[in-house]
Amino acid sequence: QVQLVESGGGWVQPGGSLRLSCTASGFTFVTYTMSWYRQAPGKERELVATIARVGGSTNYTDSVKGRFAISRDNARNTIYLQMNSLKPEDTAVYYCNAVHLFSGRSVWGQGTQVTVSL
Repeated sequence: QVQLVESGGGWVQPGGSLRLSCTASGFTFVTYTMSWYRQAPGKERELVATIARVGGSTNYTDSVKGRFAISRDNARNTIYLQMNSLKPEDTAVYYCNAVHLFSGRSVWGQGTQVTVSL
């Protein structure tokens, strides 16, 4: 069964940190580009960060540059999102996404809630 399972969300005060994890199963992980998206209430889902299949090349949306870091461990079929200096506007449901290199097949996780508030 093709599956992405996120974990690590929760509540944190502004300026705090969280680390999200996403573990894949049921497909060949190394053939997929991996990303984190987020969706805040009343807003469209937006791309947060992407990491290449191998080599570690990354891209970030401007609002998280310098604060978030995406990484992957191909041996563990897992990607991570280290989130530092969190702001209330980072509050959203965070989703893990996998896109196949050749077919474009897209797989989504169920999402994990991140809430940044006092």
